[in-house]
Amino acid sequence: MSAKDLFHNVVKTALQKDNWQITHDPLHLKIEGNIDMYVDLGADKILAAEKDLQKIAVEIKSFLGTSTISEFHTAIGQYINYRYALEKLESERVLYLAVPLNTYNIFFQRPFIQSIIYRSQINLLVYDIKNEEIIKWLM
Repeated sequence: MSAKDLFHNVVKTALQKDNWQITHDPLHLKIEGNIDMYVDLGADKILAAEKDLQKIAVEIKSFLGTSTISEFHTAIGQYINYRYALEKLESERVLYLAVPLNTYNIFFQRPFIQSIIYRSQINLLVYDIKNEEIIKWLM
């Protein structure tokens, strides 16, 4: 299991403020062939209007390294692997990539990056580090 992202607790708090119940920290996915993967968080939320249970998994990234594009490559690779694993094990759970607001505004607005996000069908959760809040859910 890898180390928690620097903003792990920020995103966890933001989800809790948004009435999500953290059910897994981390969410362990065990795939055939003894492959273990760990998505940063699993959470549930009851939607009052529909009386439905919504389930998500969240992979948290800080993008604080020296190469944002390198971190982006890693994040996309992890996301795709986790998405395929969730399809097999917990198909009702929707996967999100959590990114800080400043990184979203500066890096994720570039046309090439937006095209990768769109073509790869990446769901984004944009979070505010300072206020520990979720700013946007993008599907």
